[in-house]
Amino acid sequence: MGTKHARSTLLPHCRSVTDQTQTAAQPPKATGLDGFFRISERGSSVGREVRGGVVTFLTMAYIVVLNPLILGFVPDSTGAYLGGGSGDGSNLPVIAAGTALVAGVLTILMGAVANFPLALATGLGLNAFVANAVATRSTWEDAMGLVVLEGLIILVLVLTGFRRAVFHAVPQQLKVAISVGIGLFIALIGFVDAGFVTRIPDAALTTVPVQLGSGGTLTGWPVLVFAIGVVLVVALWVRRVRGAILISIVATAVLAFVLQAALDLGSVAEEGPGNWSLNVPELNGVVDVPDFGTLGEFSLFGAFSSVGLLAALLLAFTLLLADFFDTMGTMTAIGAEAGLNDDEGVPPNSQRILVVDSVAALAGGAAGVSSNTSYIESASGVGEGARTGLASVVTGLLFLLSTFFAPIVQAIPSEAAVPALVLVGFLMMQQVRGIDWDDLEIAIPAFLTIVLMPFTYSISVGIGAGFLAYVLIKVVLGKARAVHPLMWIVAALFVVYFAIDPLTSWLT
Repeated sequence: MGTKHARSTLLPHCRSVTDQTQTAAQPPKATGLDGFFRISERGSSVGREVRGGVVTFLTMAYIVVLNPLILGFVPDSTGAYLGGGSGDGSNLPVIAAGTALVAGVLTILMGAVANFPLALATGLGLNAFVANAVATRSTWEDAMGLVVLEGLIILVLVLTGFRRAVFHAVPQQLKVAISVGIGLFIALIGFVDAGFVTRIPDAALTTVPVQLGSGGTLTGWPVLVFAIGVVLVVALWVRRVRGAILISIVATAVLAFVLQAALDLGSVAEEGPGNWSLNVPELNGVVDVPDFGTLGEFSLFGAFSSVGLLAALLLAFTLLLADFFDTMGTMTAIGAEAGLNDDEGVPPNSQRILVVDSVAALAGGAAGVSSNTSYIESASGVGEGARTGLASVVTGLLFLLSTFFAPIVQAIPSEAAVPALVLVGFLMMQQVRGIDWDDLEIAIPAFLTIVLMPFTYSISVGIGAGFLAYVLIKVVLGKARAVHPLMWIVAALFVVYFAIDPLTSWLT
């Protein structure tokens, strides 16, 4: 009996020692921000996430200025302008406030719900399509209603699992090619936005569509600011300086303000080549009260009566397909650059990412600022070290603050921010080694995907060409059965996408 008692008191003591040993061997469970965003688990820190969020905002902030310029000067079929303005651009602050508001709210949502370093804002290309192809044939309310409808359809496709299933059906090496193509694409965006590369006005009469600077030479002080920014960010990066991208943006922005104070330059739109591409670095005030007059200005089914059923369906289909695949390519590229993708090239929480992106599309339409989508410029924040959704929350908060501090946002020139895109383009290009260039069945589709993104200035075009080439080559080689059924569906949709203009003219 005494022995039994001794064992009963000894065993608990032994278990306690064992538990203490196991507890000592295991790291303490992360709490607070670290635990919610899994910062340490992903090899990051709060400081890196904050820096990454700031860098992403700085490389995207141009959309607050550019979206109003694209939407604000186009009258609809009744002669009305978006936001109740006129042809002199008096409505631009209203569109800018709505643009920043939606970008801020949805980017925060992406960070909090999907825990992914991806920011969202009004989609370039999509906004021009909405303005020039939809609003000019109907009204601005009808055009934004079509955007809301397209967002609702994409959301249904996500919730039913179709969008994610398509993503899984894409061969892994094609996903790599998408990331590489986007890398080249954003590098080109950087060069173009800085005026280092420009479109030739009479491209139809010349042998090449683009050129170095203006007239084949680098012109003006702003392009020098960009060049110094590229040199600085590369120098800091190769020396492995922490915060290299953010440091280069801030330093180059200061240089831009100094030059502007000394030389009093204008913008390219107003005074021609040799001036600032988008934003003139002049600070005209600090705080401004935002006017969200575009919110709720949409008519869900108005386009069906104003342009006709078939035309409205084709326009909605064009918006849908561009939104559908742009985000798939963007989140793949961001996840790959951050080292977050799994063995199949799928980023974590992909379903949540797609849900938030779908909500962003309809939210942009409902707010009257065009479809919002995921931004590849988020890669600049990833290059700075961002690995979690905390970076997106930081970016989103800065967008919300920009609704009040619009003068500051508008004063940072693109020449100071876009050198980061050139560096990130290089980083994404390194993934090209993951493609088997000896296997023609994947190498040719991958090549078309990579080159057509920058050559056509469209992520969707590159993806579509790669998908179609992949299916065609499999058919030619008698391997049609090896093609996933969803790839057949997507290929057929892209045939319609590429033929949308003649189809629209023929059917309407």
